[in-house]
Amino acid sequence: MKRFLPNLNPPSPADYDVAIIGCGVSGANIARRLSAYQIKIAVLEKAADVSFGTSKANSGILHGGFHHNKKYLKARLEIQGNLMFDQLRRELDFPFRRCGIIVAALHDDEMKAVEHLYMQGVENGALGIELCSRERLLDLEPKLSPDTAGGLYAPGGGIIEPYRFVFALVESAMKNGADLYTDFRVSAAEYREGGRWKLQSEDGRAVEARYVVNAAGLFADEVSRIFGGEEFTIKPRKGEYFLMDRLTRACPGRVVFPVPTPVSKGMLVIPTVEGTVLVGPTADPVEDKADFATTPERLEQIFDAGKTMIPSLSRNDVITSFAGLRPSLGEDFYIEPSKKAPAFVQVAGIQSPGLTASPAIGEYVKNLLKDMGLKLTEKPGWDPLVKDRPRSRELSPFELDELIARDPAWGNVVCRCENVSEAEIVQAVRLGHHTLDGVKYFTRAQMGRCQGGFCTGKIIKIIMRETGCSWNEITKHGGGSRILEAAL
Repeated sequence: MKRFLPNLNPPSPADYDVAIIGCGVSGANIARRLSAYQIKIAVLEKAADVSFGTSKANSGILHGGFHHNKKYLKARLEIQGNLMFDQLRRELDFPFRRCGIIVAALHDDEMKAVEHLYMQGVENGALGIELCSRERLLDLEPKLSPDTAGGLYAPGGGIIEPYRFVFALVESAMKNGADLYTDFRVSAAEYREGGRWKLQSEDGRAVEARYVVNAAGLFADEVSRIFGGEEFTIKPRKGEYFLMDRLTRACPGRVVFPVPTPVSKGMLVIPTVEGTVLVGPTADPVEDKADFATTPERLEQIFDAGKTMIPSLSRNDVITSFAGLRPSLGEDFYIEPSKKAPAFVQVAGIQSPGLTASPAIGEYVKNLLKDMGLKLTEKPGWDPLVKDRPRSRELSPFELDELIARDPAWGNVVCRCENVSEAEIVQAVRLGHHTLDGVKYFTRAQMGRCQGGFCTGKIIKIIMRETGCSWNEITKHGGGSRILEAAL
């Protein structure tokens, strides 16, 4: 397979100052933050691409700072992280919009809970939070049910594309010298004389590092055991979603929450930053960390719950359903140096509002490592910028003509549902996204009404051409997820 990026899967063994295990939204923010210093960083991801774990099946919400009491670390990091996104968007290429969040009370007796959220938000310092009458709430979001009794408005909330956010963070970190190892499942670790960890992958590759950060999401408990760290158990909590077509007339202008329950923030109606609508998620404890199945019964429940808030939701607009797993571990994030394993930092239990808190998690872990003895000298040539890439669906006809004149691949539309060109898919592959899901998350090809029914074959041919892979090596998301199998 062709390797387009020199610091993607470099030869091993290699020696680093910090190794970060896991490259979801937490690991990616930690890597990018540390890339600003004169240290060597390795990011070790067990999947074929970054963001393939919890981060890919995420609501994509920038939370507003009112759901959790500030006695919790996650609440403090949520507020700090929320405020960091405007600067991040100026520096990186990912879709983001502060559309605001609404909590809708459908009955007068729910207003007491809304008032509690409001007071909690005020105490947390949530920007612009507002307790709303029925009239004010319906003015903010006309698609709400006329039965709405009142609610809360948090204008600082927003929406982003979580996988594009992770891709941009990782690209920035790699641009500034971080090395990324994919398909690197840590199977053994040994602390050696001289104060260095040796990390072994199942496939025989190895790296050494002075410090290790455990940001392994659903598998942080297993990684901790490998390193002789604390014993804890990550309990997966499954969230099922409906995805609705961008042509739906039920798309609200703001994220709509119900009044939360003791175990869940409830089933939401979310206008995604790319124009589709998400409805969900559920919050069901499961045993299997690979249980991504959806069920008709739970999806019925999701739809009914969404329809109570936005009555115009229609099943005719549903284009797919999916599920994600959240790494549940008690009431709060677990971010601290291990008391059992040397030079080992635990970053575990990062569920909601983990996406919002993630930039602050990067800062927090950087400071922990500094306190543990890691010398951090700022890198004079650190470049925080990842320029926005042109995307066919966002260009004017004149801008597109200019690109086609330089590269005819811009004129070959591969995914018609999402208006994605061959040039964009080539770019994704050359950035290391060589699976169908990697291309999908980077470009949105296969995300439209037909869900890849018309473009998948074309994308496979482009991946084969660009990587040198044969047809039976192309996978959906790495591992054994091959798309085409030879007949026996």
